[in-house]
Amino acid sequence: MVHPFLFLEWIAEKLHLHVGNHVMYTWLVMAILIVLSLVATRGLKLVPNGIQNFLEPIIDMIEGMIEDIMGPKGKTYFPLIATIAFFILTCNLIALVPSFYPPTASPNTNAAMALTVFLMTHIIGVKEHGLGYFKHFTGPIWWMAPLMIPIEIIGHIARPLSLTLRLFGNMYGHEIVIMVFIFMAPMIVPVPIMLMGVLVAFIQTYVFMLLSMIYIAGAIEEAH
Repeated sequence: MVHPFLFLEWIAEKLHLHVGNHVMYTWLVMAILIVLSLVATRGLKLVPNGIQNFLEPIIDMIEGMIEDIMGPKGKTYFPLIATIAFFILTCNLIALVPSFYPPTASPNTNAAMALTVFLMTHIIGVKEHGLGYFKHFTGPIWWMAPLMIPIEIIGHIARPLSLTLRLFGNMYGHEIVIMVFIFMAPMIVPVPIMLMGVLVAFIQTYVFMLLSMIYIAGAIEEAH
């Protein structure tokens, strides 16, 4: 996809940095989140104000979702889920800024997050249940193992693939829609398309975060 102008791409060319746009804008998102976290956590107050007042309800909402879906043990993995949520949401929202490219419009970025969730799911499963965690791959009855093992393996491999393609398809599709309307009706774009972009950004963040919690919750539960 050809963008009219990406300011970080221009900077990379000047500095002779041979990296993709998704990498450059991932670094930007990381910088934004690091600065935001430092500002928000500096001088924490019992009665929040400023950025702390803005972020606390979001943190409480994520924590509540984790407890409802993953149970009490899920709180241990709050940093992972919250980091994924804030990163994806920021990546999605910068797509609405002219000359910015959303890293989530690249399958590479999404695959990295999906594989992280995939690996953490099984690491957590082994941590909680030991090697007995892998018994659920064989099914409830031992003689069904030859049938159940391939089914379970395919199902688990489909998880990161689904997470990657769902987020990529929606964000890349949104980029295409914006580009089409910019050339066809530039005066109309800022209103309905931008509002739709905000909605898509939040929905896709919620879906990725929700599925990640469901996968990890399944690993935390006692193996059957």
